[in-house]
Amino acid sequence: MSGRWSLRASAGRWLLLSLAVIVLDQWTKLLIMQNFREFDEIVLLPVLNLVRLHNEGAAFSFLSTASGWQRWVFTGLGIVVSLGIAIWLLRLPRKGQSLLAAGLALVMGGALGNVIDRIRFGHVVDFIHVHYGDAYFPAFNVADSAITIGAALLILDSLLEMRSAARREA
Repeated sequence: MSGRWSLRASAGRWLLLSLAVIVLDQWTKLLIMQNFREFDEIVLLPVLNLVRLHNEGAAFSFLSTASGWQRWVFTGLGIVVSLGIAIWLLRLPRKGQSLLAAGLALVMGGALGNVIDRIRFGHVVDFIHVHYGDAYFPAFNVADSAITIGAALLILDSLLEMRSAARREA
């Protein structure tokens, strides 16, 4: 029993990171929704705008013009992935693998932040819009940023693990 409890306790800090991402994501979206109508825009820098956009699809507005079924598919997918990540975090060793755990926690927090939007509004609220000249990157939000950073940490962890394994074999 104590072994199980220590595994759960060790995952707690990573679950708190996920919760922090969700809170920051929802707070920033609330600020945008209170102060912007859809498509309202403020230029912050020559390459950065705040703009309220609604994304009914997935990343890069994938399937945003579908008939509405995508809302529930992406909601379900976000929940299933988050449950899988939570189980993974609970099974990680108490020490070590911090890079992996941080990456998983960021992905989970971001996924759940966007799931909350889909359930509440039927779309995800995006507001960060980066561009250079006439080249515009799709708008995103804090949740999307957490998912991207988390995925980068997972890739980095994998590369470092491969490197470490190669050294052990040599």
